[in-house]
Amino acid sequence: MSLKASTRQMGTVTVIDLSGKIVLGDGSSLLRETVKDLAGRGQKKLLLNLADVSYIDSSGLGALVASFTTIKGQEGQIKLLKLTSKVHDLLQITKLLTVFDVFTDEATALKSFS
Repeated sequence: MSLKASTRQMGTVTVIDLSGKIVLGDGSSLLRETVKDLAGRGQKKLLLNLADVSYIDSSGLGALVASFTTIKGQEGQIKLLKLTSKVHDLLQITKLLTVFDVFTDEATALKSFS
């Protein structure tokens, strides 16, 4: 299952709903391009909804880190929402949970940007 991404605006925050696998090739490329495009349009508050992401490989982790770096470099914020247990465990093992703000509830995540 390839990665699909859709965006929606919630006030000043852009929510990127992702579903599928963030893996080498189209998946990681789509994530990087989506974030780069939004950053280019001045969207600096991004919330990645990973509720429907079933798997992330090393290339996908690289895309997450690259996205974080892109937004942070523009003095923006990127946060994660609704990690599956598999994705949560992966981020814990790789210590990326210490890098990203992670939320289980969208309303709380949106409030955290203000």
